[in-house]
Amino acid sequence: MNIDLHCHSNVSDGALPPAEVVRLAKENGATMLALTDHDNLHGLPEARAEAARVGLPFINGVEVSITWNSKVIHIVGLNMRDDVPELQAALDELRSGRISRLQQMSDKLEKKGITGAYEGALALAGNPDSVGRAHLARFLVQAGHVKNMQQAFKKYLGDGKPAYVKHEWASLQDALMWITAAGGVAVIAHPARYDMSATKMREFITEFKAAGGVGIEVASSSHTLSERLNYAMLAERFELYASAGSDYHALHEGGQLGVPPELPPICKPIWELFH
Repeated sequence: MNIDLHCHSNVSDGALPPAEVVRLAKENGATMLALTDHDNLHGLPEARAEAARVGLPFINGVEVSITWNSKVIHIVGLNMRDDVPELQAALDELRSGRISRLQQMSDKLEKKGITGAYEGALALAGNPDSVGRAHLARFLVQAGHVKNMQQAFKKYLGDGKPAYVKHEWASLQDALMWITAAGGVAVIAHPARYDMSATKMREFITEFKAAGGVGIEVASSSHTLSERLNYAMLAERFELYASAGSDYHALHEGGQLGVPPELPPICKPIWELFH
């Protein structure tokens, strides 16, 4: 069962158009797919149409950026309607902050002697209003300032690095309200990536559940086997459904599209809610 409920198209920071994401997932053997672009629903109609054409069960998705305890965390919304004006307006507002942040980060890079980052990142973005740090990182790689994406974040763009600009995203409560009001379910994306203590993570999961969250991404391509087992046990303890996702962005960015790691057997798969 290759069920991939977390991937990106060029509507946010992925490399491929939505229809091509669907085709590649199908070729790779996916049996269900959700497109979860950052703070953006605009790729869903194209992806949905292509999924119907190739016979791949498709789930509407989105990845919403939130700020919790001054930490940026991502919440995946699944199976919500994409025609809800309140959700669309909320995501429009979130995206509008991305351009000004990009400009500020580019200004900081310029002080380090790296010119043209703003224009370079915009040129690499399929959709200018969903531009993000990944586009800046790709620019730095292409312009020869760093060897790869990881180095771009380590040297310039990661939290606390010279070109990092803090940004206040949505609140946990608002993000979950938007997703659930549109008929969707909320999932904590790649929890092992947040550099949180076990105590802080339990605190976050408790708040997430109290706000109406129902799932946690246990099987993410960025998780080790021990992390998958750890989050499987946390999912069981907090009575949360488990999700799986490749977090595919492009070749060598994220896992293999359509083929996320397997969920440990103790998990209750979130896709049981979609039948």
